[in-house]
Amino acid sequence: MVFDHVAYSLFAMFFFIGQVEGRLGPSTVVLDHTSGFEGLLFVDDDLLGVIGHSNFSSIRATTCVFKGKWEYEVLISSQGLMQIGWCTLNCRFNQEEGVGDTPDSYAYDGNRVRKWNVTTTNYGKSWAAGDIVSCLIDLDEGTITFCLNGQSLGTAFSNIKTGPGVAYFPAISLSFKESVAFNFGSRPLRYPSLACYLPLQDPPTTDLTKANRLLGYMKTVLCTGIDPQVRLNPLDASWQLQGEPTVLVTLAHIFNHFAPLMCKVYLVEDVLMNFLLSILEGGGSVDEHPLIQQLLDLFWLLMEDFEASECLKQLMMSLLRAYRFSPIIPDLGFQIHYLRLTTAILRHEKSRKYLLSNVLYPFSSTVKTCWNGLEDGIEDIICSSFSNEHESAEERLRRRAYERGCQRLKKRIEVVEELQVQILKLMLNNKDKATGEASRYIFLNKFRKFLQENASNRGNPTVLCPPEYMVCFLHRLITAVRSYWDEGKPKIPGSINSEEAYVPPQMFYNGKVDYFDLQRLGGLLSHIKKTLKDDLATKANIIIDPAEIQAASMDDLDEDEESGAGQRPSGAAAVGGALARPSWLSSPTLGRANRFLSTAAVSLMTPRRPLAPPEKVKVRALPVEQRTEEDIEGSHGNDGLLLGRPPEEPDQPITEKSLLEILDGIVMMYNLSVHQQLGKVRKLDLYGLKSRISDRVLPWCVQRSDILEELEKSQRVFSEKLNHLSRRLAWINATIYSKEKMLDVYWLLRVCIRTIEHADAAGSLFAFTPEFYLNVGMNSYSALKNYFSPAHSMEELPGYEDTLTQLAAILAKQFADPRIVGTDIKDSLMQALASYVCYPQSLRAVERIPEEQRVAMMRNLLAPYEQRPWAQTNWILVRLWRGCGFGYRYTRLPHLLKTKPEDANLPSLQKPCPSLLLQKHMAELLTQDKDMAASFLNSVLNQLNWAFSEFIGMIQEIQQAAERPERNFVDTRQLKVCATCFDLSVSLLRVLEMTVTLVPEIFLDWTRPSAELLLRRLAQLLNQVLNRVTAERNLFDRVVNLRLPGLESVDHYPILVAVTGILVRVLVDSDRQGIARAAAVLLSDPCFQLHSIQHLLGEGVASGGGANHKHFSLHAYADYISAEEEQKVEQMLAFLTEESKQAAATTPTSEDDLCPICYAHSISAVFKPCSHKSCKACINQHLMNNKDCFFCKATITGVEDYSKPTGS
Repeated sequence: MVFDHVAYSLFAMFFFIGQVEGRLGPSTVVLDHTSGFEGLLFVDDDLLGVIGHSNFSSIRATTCVFKGKWEYEVLISSQGLMQIGWCTLNCRFNQEEGVGDTPDSYAYDGNRVRKWNVTTTNYGKSWAAGDIVSCLIDLDEGTITFCLNGQSLGTAFSNIKTGPGVAYFPAISLSFKESVAFNFGSRPLRYPSLACYLPLQDPPTTDLTKANRLLGYMKTVLCTGIDPQVRLNPLDASWQLQGEPTVLVTLAHIFNHFAPLMCKVYLVEDVLMNFLLSILEGGGSVDEHPLIQQLLDLFWLLMEDFEASECLKQLMMSLLRAYRFSPIIPDLGFQIHYLRLTTAILRHEKSRKYLLSNVLYPFSSTVKTCWNGLEDGIEDIICSSFSNEHESAEERLRRRAYERGCQRLKKRIEVVEELQVQILKLMLNNKDKATGEASRYIFLNKFRKFLQENASNRGNPTVLCPPEYMVCFLHRLITAVRSYWDEGKPKIPGSINSEEAYVPPQMFYNGKVDYFDLQRLGGLLSHIKKTLKDDLATKANIIIDPAEIQAASMDDLDEDEESGAGQRPSGAAAVGGALARPSWLSSPTLGRANRFLSTAAVSLMTPRRPLAPPEKVKVRALPVEQRTEEDIEGSHGNDGLLLGRPPEEPDQPITEKSLLEILDGIVMMYNLSVHQQLGKVRKLDLYGLKSRISDRVLPWCVQRSDILEELEKSQRVFSEKLNHLSRRLAWINATIYSKEKMLDVYWLLRVCIRTIEHADAAGSLFAFTPEFYLNVGMNSYSALKNYFSPAHSMEELPGYEDTLTQLAAILAKQFADPRIVGTDIKDSLMQALASYVCYPQSLRAVERIPEEQRVAMMRNLLAPYEQRPWAQTNWILVRLWRGCGFGYRYTRLPHLLKTKPEDANLPSLQKPCPSLLLQKHMAELLTQDKDMAASFLNSVLNQLNWAFSEFIGMIQEIQQAAERPERNFVDTRQLKVCATCFDLSVSLLRVLEMTVTLVPEIFLDWTRPSAELLLRRLAQLLNQVLNRVTAERNLFDRVVNLRLPGLESVDHYPILVAVTGILVRVLVDSDRQGIARAAAVLLSDPCFQLHSIQHLLGEGVASGGGANHKHFSLHAYADYISAEEEQKVEQMLAFLTEESKQAAATTPTSEDDLCPICYAHSISAVFKPCSHKSCKACINQHLMNNKDCFFCKATITGVEDYSKPTGS
């Protein structure tokens, strides 16, 4: 009877509702997705969330107001360019103008900290992702006000237009990929106004009263006689509740009225969530509050399945929303409180499995990234910044206070992270099989789909998981996986611990794990299967059915067409339509909460039922959602994910196979977006420098009050910005760049190294390895070296030197591995090796790899340049030589010392660290393999000829443009290419210097068939370079004196000292015979000019040119060139001067006897069979690239010596 009376009273209240005056439109307020928008937008299923998908898109709500005081809230999911406010029906927007750009629209823009109404002025504070903006309009007073996280920003607009025919709609304009969610009143307002402002949508007052009363009844009943032992009967899998029949009947009657109310988000958030939170307010562990578990049991027992499911869905969404959009207070209490309740809910087995299957996504529990350093919570924890320069007593106190604040913040964040790890460990539970499939296997399939979506939509950032979420998720998942890995080791005899974790190679080719369309090292998967099907059969006992491959290929094409058609909007939508977003994109404020709901099935291949190990196993496709525990873990002779073990792989267990697939997903996730996110940290140096400059200038401005006032104002701005950035850096160091996070990335690096080593041992099957394993290996090392330093040193990492050596061995071998065919990955390997040899520690690691691998690496580096990209190869050889060459001990060029480099950590700016060991290997290879030496040097000389010719051609164009009388601009890209050609010329000259120093006999031992030709070509190029660079007031000199931006590296010194080093080696440091041969070849070249050699020492230079014109001289670089080197140059000049005099006194050759190709040397060779003649140098050079006669194009079969008959 009591319940009947309550029900009747509530029924009467429910139907006694009147229309509120001052509002027009439907009672349920949503975004107008039919006609009230402009541009391309993604909208949520609930029509409250929106993502911009064009340059500047606008949308308004379905309800307007014309009288009274109203408000709504906007949950900011991204902090980019958005204008939020109010507009009238007459406002017309486009791709350039939005809310606030028309006379009858008003907006607040927290990105640019301005307000907009046709014109714009400064207003409010900057917002950040996770903030909540309240938009208030008072139509009685004609004012509009905005609040940020409940704090009023002041009246933004007054005297707004009101009256008949004027009504204002909530509206927003947002740029590409920016996202928000509106709350017009469908959920409780987070910051309701205390000034009688009403939400646009009426709260369900009657239902609230009813729900609170029913909840009170429920609490009373629960306290009377329910048995706390609520459990699942393992025999019949039905839910049983042991208690007094009267209690159960009463609860059933209450739930009969309570259950329908719990399907409404407002009631779930305001009534149920707050009640559950109150249970945990007493403190203690989550296990100490069994009431939550009992309530969830009652939900599943006394509510219909669809009611319980909807209630749990809304409860979890509300929790996640509250977690993300709660303010940060010093103890992070809000975040901890919401995570504790989430943990309590997920401890309930049936609820956990439902949420995993339908609602939760793996990256949900992430820490709100606090980019806004001015938040009260962070200010309370972290004090103002300090200066490390000339630290005073006050600065020392501030530094200590700052460090203490950082420690307090870090400890609170660790509490949050531990709760997040607990949540993931609940999701990874593989023992809860009483009610069906274990949680881990549900998680595993959803996780794979999540990776597929993020891998397949790289070009569409609006549908990707935010990278800051991925970083947090990666670290928590690593912790959870390692915990399960080590806990399970004692249960699996012979297994390894997580420190030695790796992914076995058979997972890459047995088809049990899908890698979507990601590239393999050997190219496309379909191609590798066709070419290596025999190897799969012999090594892995796997047969690939050709018909199945063809069918899979056709399915892939169909899926591509469907996805392409799905991504192409219709004509109307492309112009100005709102796209209906996929259901898994619902609610951008939750980071794509139910992302997994509508993803297409992924094709996997699994073995047929157990066959004997020696037999061939034919694989078949199986959708990912149909996989069972047996398909993953295996049983009774079925290896599960590890089907097809190659003979090189040890026959021992590693860990639970499901953990291996999760580990593989972690590596993939790092490659997708985590590494890029780790590099996005702004520098504080600029602001700190400007602030110190202001401090130094202030004392000099006492006499100028106007200047003093401006400088003090600038100082305050810089100081405020520096405080903001220092707090932000404290947050980042605690959440992203901490020691623990560094160990996670280091562990991931070692996982990749071991995985690549095992895959490499599989021989030809190495081609199946996904490219991202090599990418993650290189990128994680780069992150450890560049992102986590100097706060944490890599040298402190356990096994650091051994890891460096292992990575060096991989780079040394794989950069020229023929099994790797992808151009991008080969370039990445080459660049990584080039960077590796620039730093002393990593170069020593290269020297520690086995000698056989070092020699093989050097042999690959000395392969002819024409057969592959050669610039990076040449750069590696130059770095191995830098520090040993003539005047080549500098870190930065002499003329650039006064300028500060943008990044001193760049590989090119490291101190010289030559490798004598690798130089020795190079010398031995060039000495022993004459053919390789000839082809290598021929390619170097060819590339030098090309690079320097291109450089000269470009500076001619630049000089002509600079001398035109009209104003002109030189293309910056042209300047960059020009500088690159110059740098290539210098580096090629340095490689020639290294070669002629280590193995001079290649040029000077004329018993070698190619020695004379190489020496003549070398002399020809050196003379060309000298003539172009040393002439006074010539093209090169004028362009250098222009000092154009982009040509900073172009100067006399680097190229002339490189040429000088080569000349000194062959003309001074060689034996007598070698010097004579070199001098004869150099002087016989028609381009040789003695004054070019004199120019090196500043001799033979005209005195004209003005006082400001500086003449080049090696004497001016005493800090770079030793006295011994200068003495050798002087000795060389004296020697060439004497030789030139003797050469001038000889009888000149008759013109008829000169080579008809070069007209520089006497005819000395005759071609067979056509009998045409030339000098040996010309024909030998011609035959290196072409076997046809230079004159008649007949095929040359031989070349014989020719001497002019004595009688003729």
